[in-house]
Amino acid sequence: MSVRGDGWFVGPEVPSGLDYRFAVDGGEPLPDPRSPWQPEGPHGSSRALDHTEFQWTDQAWRGSSLPNAVIYECHIGTFTEEGTFDAAIHKLPHLIDLGVTAIELMPVVEFSGRRGWGYDGVDLFAPHHSYGGPDGLKRLIDAAHGLGLSTIVDVVYNHFGPDGNYVSNFGPYFTDRYATPWGQAINFDGPDSDEVRRFFVDNALMWLRDYHFDGLRLDAIHAILDGSALHILEQLKHEVVELESVLGRTLWVIAESDLNDPRIVERVGAGGYGLDAQWSDDFHHSIHALLSGEVTGYYADFGSLRHLAKALGHAFVYDGIHSGFRRRVHGRSTDGIPGHRFLGYAQNHDQIGNRAKGDRLGALVSPDLLKVTAALVMTAPFIPMIFQGEEWGALTPFLYFTDHNDELGRLVTEGRKREFAAFGWSEDEIPDPQAPGTFEVSKLRWADVEDPLHADLLAWHKALIQLRTSSPDLIDGRMDLVEVDFDEDERWLVMRRGAITVACNFGPDEVTIPLNDQRTAELLLTSGKDPDGNSLAPASVSIWCER
Repeated sequence: MSVRGDGWFVGPEVPSGLDYRFAVDGGEPLPDPRSPWQPEGPHGSSRALDHTEFQWTDQAWRGSSLPNAVIYECHIGTFTEEGTFDAAIHKLPHLIDLGVTAIELMPVVEFSGRRGWGYDGVDLFAPHHSYGGPDGLKRLIDAAHGLGLSTIVDVVYNHFGPDGNYVSNFGPYFTDRYATPWGQAINFDGPDSDEVRRFFVDNALMWLRDYHFDGLRLDAIHAILDGSALHILEQLKHEVVELESVLGRTLWVIAESDLNDPRIVERVGAGGYGLDAQWSDDFHHSIHALLSGEVTGYYADFGSLRHLAKALGHAFVYDGIHSGFRRRVHGRSTDGIPGHRFLGYAQNHDQIGNRAKGDRLGALVSPDLLKVTAALVMTAPFIPMIFQGEEWGALTPFLYFTDHNDELGRLVTEGRKREFAAFGWSEDEIPDPQAPGTFEVSKLRWADVEDPLHADLLAWHKALIQLRTSSPDLIDGRMDLVEVDFDEDERWLVMRRGAITVACNFGPDEVTIPLNDQRTAELLLTSGKDPDGNSLAPASVSIWCER
């Protein structure tokens, strides 16, 4: 290969389907850091791929509206028994019937072993071989678009996985000036960082252009550390907008962040990065701590109806006030930013899977309270998101599982035990991430949908989604128009959004709540008995519309 002069080496074009490696300075031949396909895993040879060879059928697809979206997060390996892209295609009609408009895939890039969450990816341009590789992923996206579903992929740009990571042999991809909880920090702003930035931006554009994804979910951007005048996130979003105009379809960039910083979604001209939306954990934490009574860790900052009421009207509970958990002031005000810049959810892969036993909310609270929770998620001013199986109250856990080599696997297992021992869990109670059974029990049991209790919850979610997508007041993202009343002692909360009133009773007793004159209101949905006057049944929710 010849030196091009800007850090790149150029050689002859590799024909599609041919396996290849790179030898750096005469060393051991290594996989391509931009490999499009790793059919034998991260340690095997790279395989050349011509993206133009796939026969797409979605030429008429132009994307969909993010403010109107209902997002469904899933993990390919556990979404079906087979755990493949092709198997997931057969479940897409279920999502359409549910009313979902977009499916978000947890990371699908090549990582160590055959099973894992995907956040330890090492070949960021290559879809995982055990899921079905590049063509399998394209078939899934093509099928989704054919049914009218948008697709989002979760990408990790804050670190690389520990096994099969060869990028440091090819350039200054890492820096010791910063640190992350999961591995070496990426060199986004140090010497020779221009091409490192190019690597990640090119990766983002590839998913949108070559795989036809409609959006990206950027993992833990608080660990993307960049002191440049042009932050890497702003650069990425700018180039996505340029690609959007070329492709002629809508593209989204959504971030996960624990900074409670609205500048992530603020427009560039106002000093923001201009991203389309961000996950809002404060809404989740408010619901979870209130219903479960858990007050350990970061849940210590939550647990009251006051917190939930603030989350509903401001997205961030901690918006420049003191956090006891962090022991400092945290966050910044969201004033002037619409609710559709935030995703709202009561469950997701992190909040379930990072529990010792991977138990879902349904294992902690009653089906009646699950209905109340679902109603809040679907009527809040945020973009609603549900996690696979949540729609029918699935009780299968979603555990943390890995398939590393023996030495790394042992370290992961021991680290997991130490982590939860600090929370009072016995080591014997903590599932081994390396055990195949830990992965197997995390797979959805689709047969459970036929059970009357689960079928009832599924019908409830369908009704809520239909109500949300047909109601202009619920799609309206103006948080300044959200009105919330509550009573901590009697455990009720009432949210008003335009003509819609959502009345929730979280307690075990019937309560009387201040509703508008029912003679001028229509009862749209109720999870309990029909309200009599202003009374509300225990652990129930009723949704009204003023005529």
